[in-house]
Amino acid sequence: MRRAFKIAVSLLLLLGAGVFGYGAFGYWDAVRKSDEFAARADALIAEGMGPDGLGVERLRPLILVQDPGFLDHGGVDLSTAGAGLTTISQSLSKRLGFEEFRPGIGKIRQTGFAIGLEDRLNKVQILALWLDTVEMGRGPEGWMTGFFQASESIYGRALGELNNQEYHRLLAVLIAPGQFRLLEADGALDERASRISRLLSGDCSPDGQGGVWLDGCA
Repeated sequence: MRRAFKIAVSLLLLLGAGVFGYGAFGYWDAVRKSDEFAARADALIAEGMGPDGLGVERLRPLILVQDPGFLDHGGVDLSTAGAGLTTISQSLSKRLGFEEFRPGIGKIRQTGFAIGLEDRLNKVQILALWLDTVEMGRGPEGWMTGFFQASESIYGRALGELNNQEYHRLLAVLIAPGQFRLLEADGALDERASRISRLLSGDCSPDGQGGVWLDGCA
């Protein structure tokens, strides 16, 4: 019995060390590439394709819907209502840190990578990279990436020229770009856009940390 207990403890310690090591690998990978990421982000910002290019009236809703604790957390948020399990920093890490992200154990490295990004880049740079790489579903010419690019592809206009309904549909697609359809009538997408409108008007709030689908705004 005592021998079995020692073996079990040893295995748990090895597992814990492996998990920590995999997360640390992601962290140092982000740190190692941080100068490259910063230069890319600064170029986007200079072109008006960072968060300042959205303007305060567009940026606030995006953060509130996508990652309400973004300005305060260090890459991970397990407490803010509506945050879900993936922050903007973690979402970006899927695209910068993996050739092909797979859930499960990949989440450990993703989290380490996100913390590394937060340590070396500022919030404006992280947002600029996220806006440039975020998946937006299918457009007129195939799969779309980039928030600014999706506005031009779907509506033929810059983000600043969209009305609230159009902008809320872009926000709505972020949670499930492979499921929602921006190019055609989509009742589920319109329902999520309506929930977002009610959230932004202050008429409702997320149902706890996992309330990303805004069922409390239905």
